[in-house]
Amino acid sequence: MNLFGSANFGLPRLKPLSSKRSHVVSVLDIGSTKVVCMIGRLTPRAESQILPGRTHNIEVIGIGHQKSRGVKNGVIADLDAVESVVRLAVDAAERMAGLTIDSLIVNVSAGRLQSDVYTATIDLGGQEVEANDLKKVLAAAGHQSLRTDRAILHSLPTGFSLDGERGIRDPLAMFGDVLGVDMHVLTAERPALKNLELCVNRAHLSVEGMVATPYASGLAALVDDEVELGCAAIDMGGGTTTISVFAEGRLVHADAVGLGGHHVTTDLARGLSTRIEDAERLKVVHGSALPNSADERDIISVPPIGEDDRDQPTHVPRALVSRIVRARIEETLELIRDRIQRSGFSPIVGKRIVLTGGASQLTGLPEAARRILARNVRIGRPLGVSGLPAAAKGPAFSTAVGLMIYPQVADLETHAAGSGMLSTLGGNSRFARMGQWLKENF
Repeated sequence: MNLFGSANFGLPRLKPLSSKRSHVVSVLDIGSTKVVCMIGRLTPRAESQILPGRTHNIEVIGIGHQKSRGVKNGVIADLDAVESVVRLAVDAAERMAGLTIDSLIVNVSAGRLQSDVYTATIDLGGQEVEANDLKKVLAAAGHQSLRTDRAILHSLPTGFSLDGERGIRDPLAMFGDVLGVDMHVLTAERPALKNLELCVNRAHLSVEGMVATPYASGLAALVDDEVELGCAAIDMGGGTTTISVFAEGRLVHADAVGLGGHHVTTDLARGLSTRIEDAERLKVVHGSALPNSADERDIISVPPIGEDDRDQPTHVPRALVSRIVRARIEETLELIRDRIQRSGFSPIVGKRIVLTGGASQLTGLPEAARRILARNVRIGRPLGVSGLPAAAKGPAFSTAVGLMIYPQVADLETHAAGSGMLSTLGGNSRFARMGQWLKENF
């Protein structure tokens, strides 16, 4: 039985990292604004109070980033353009690291990400829970989530229940009649993933694993207390804004909306009748998500759109720029607020929101987000990674750093039953994909 339909598009799954040895990990963040390739050396680390979930120290030994071309709102619109940018970014990272790479972990923003929770129960008959029971109940939940039109990016058990008692983290060796599991499954449309893989393959590289952008940026920008207590990470990129909700150390919900910083820029270009690159500069220098009384008095000059030297720049009050910026930012934040509300995870998020991604650097954005989302907001930068150049330490690089962190948590997922909850499955099946389980169990 082939899990991913007749097209034989089995998603590549990462093998869990060995906690005993060093690894070189290479990642590729394909965004609407920029494409980043990072090569990192992961060395085993002792357990510590700081970022206790991490098993390895990450040192970035190579980085290359290029202005993105051919990607619109997170979707690949021009294969050739993306391929050439990917080659340039990878080439720069390889030169800096002094090694060549052949496979990468890639992020996914497109494909209409969808989060669902599947619940399954099995009868124990009053016996203790064995590894095989865990395997069965996870397979039963996984079986419900299989669909021909969508591929599973992540499937994480968010909690077990015994005889209706919920919130059990590890039921192994406990006694009960009925064992249940809640499984959070994040899926994306297959064609979007195929196109993504095609782009990477055309640059003569293979895809080692695919990670949803919201998961990656949350891994990089959130601290452990936030991940435990419940928190939402909002990654504001150029073409898409993604949301991830974490609780009890797991990703419990993810979503994406097709609005980002680039929409603000195009609004400005239209509203002020200027070129895109001039609009981008005006946004960065003068744009603000907060109203300011001085804005009416400050006059800024807007370069004309034409090539004619006789065209004079127009002069507009800065308040006009801010009004255009604010309208789009408020729309985006209101959309996010409604999405969080609709997801049913609003109580879990509580009062904690972390903003990250390049567009989160806009002046006044945290204040606007506090007002609209009615929560505490901080700007999240990638945490716990050494060797990043100063230019790459900001929130714009959270996704790329998160992809670097991801191999350390890949074994939480059930289709790569690594260590953690299922390490007792023994032998060869430790890395067995859900496909093999389904073969055995159905």
